Amino acid sequence: MTLRLKKCAFTLLPVLSFASLGFCGGALQAQAEETYRNPVIAGDFCDPSVILVGDTYYAVGTSSEWAPFYPIYTSKDLVNWEQIGPVFAKLPEWASGSFWAPELYHRNGIFYVYYTARRKADNVSVIGVATSDDPRKGFTDRGIIREWGSEAIDGFVFRDDDDKSYFSWKAYGLEKNRPVSLLACEMSDDLLKLTGEPFELLQADGKPISAEGQVMAKHGDWYYLFYSSKGCCGRGCDYQLEVARAKSVKGPWEPSPANPILAGGDEWKCPGHGTLLTLPDKRSFFLYHAYNAKENVYTGRQGMLDELVWQDNGWPMFAGGRSPSTTAVSPFGKRQAPSPADFVDSFDGSKLAPAWQWDLQREPVIKIADGALHLGVSDAATASPAGTFLGVRVQKGDYTLTATIDRSGSAQEGLAIYGEAKSALALRIEDAGLVVSQVEKGQAKQLATAALPEGKKLQLRMSVREGRLIRFSSSTDGQEWKAIGEAIDGAFIPPWDRAPRVGLVVAGKPGDTGIFDSVGLCYE
Repeated sequence: MTLRLKKCAFTLLPVLSFASLGFCGGALQAQAEETYRNPVIAGDFCDPSVILVGDTYYAVGTSSEWAPFYPIYTSKDLVNWEQIGPVFAKLPEWASGSFWAPELYHRNGIFYVYYTARRKADNVSVIGVATSDDPRKGFTDRGIIREWGSEAIDGFVFRDDDDKSYFSWKAYGLEKNRPVSLLACEMSDDLLKLTGEPFELLQADGKPISAEGQVMAKHGDWYYLFYSSKGCCGRGCDYQLEVARAKSVKGPWEPSPANPILAGGDEWKCPGHGTLLTLPDKRSFFLYHAYNAKENVYTGRQGMLDELVWQDNGWPMFAGGRSPSTTAVSPFGKRQAPSPADFVDSFDGSKLAPAWQWDLQREPVIKIADGALHLGVSDAATASPAGTFLGVRVQKGDYTLTATIDRSGSAQEGLAIYGEAKSALALRIEDAGLVVSQVEKGQAKQLATAALPEGKKLQLRMSVREGRLIRFSSSTDGQEWKAIGEAIDGAFIPPWDRAPRVGLVVAGKPGDTGIFDSVGLCYE
């Protein structure tokens, strides 16, 4: 049983510590030492890849149209994770967007990440590779390793017993009217090039099977291919995980009679696209993503962990059954920290916390000085009617976002929930007062206005329930809050493939700057 005491309010008093901010009160938690709850990485963290190097687990996930690119997490126990930074702080020179499905690999002291992105020259999705000797310092891009037809995505590396390495990917555009296929070929010794002729991985009755997010492993005398099928994303998804096996890396592959081995249940839906991890004691775990059945697209596809067991007949099944587990035995008997975790930033350091993200096409101008964030309007050629946004992932559907704003800035500053440039809701300080504005399908309109209170400092608040029911309010003292307009249904905000972010927004002309003293995201 979990016992949690919470308070979510704050004042305009001087800030001495995170506790004195008063955003989010402390939490008391009593939880069984030997169990954990899914998700282990809460919020929008899809297509996860995980590896063990030394005594540290590293995980990385899709960032899609958000920057910085591909968030990296570390853990010592698989149930408590810390975000340490991105794979790329800056956009790789050849790429333009759709940063999907990163795959981590490590050999001889070098970390590799194989990642999907759209090529700037023709907008075709291809697979790149980058390397690092320390993920905390980011990765260096090594260019494109595979292009194929109209699209190549979901790269994966498998090293066989004879030390040959194979690279597999999901391929489109093999020839007219031919379905999606999984292909593979050998790799060079440095793992930066592909060699030899591609071969098809997965067929049923002589025909390719439409699949993606593949993971290859060897267990005993068999090669196993885990793959996801059906629709990955959005409210109508029906994603599931399947497995096949073969005596050779080149097949023929035999699908499991128990497929799908993982599918949606009452609490979690559309599970898939993960990585198989073998622990030092030979136990097997799978890190994958799934939607919360209640919060769905508003919190996105979250990072899930479940144990995989090998049956006497050689086929793998999940220890918790055919649907994602809610609670399971902790892999190392470690207690899981309370989740979701409130986020508070008083901008006391010299750089942004790793949790912050922005629209990759509209990078804000950022400066942190004197305990405040100076957020500048983007210089992007195609300005968004939603403004220039800086935000964080949400981990649960019920939450409150509050910010303290120094009104001496030149920009129209405020709070927003942002799906993409053409879908957002915001409360901003404008010349006419406090304005609630909506951007839907790229069209902007005002929904409500209120008089602007006097004073140099102002607090704005956005309260969200069920991920989509949104109310805005303001305060001059952090105690008395005045509602601005009515509750708004934000069901239109999430894009098809990712969850919205919540955070800070500025509008005006390039060069205008808003000043934020502090911000808190508190969960109910």
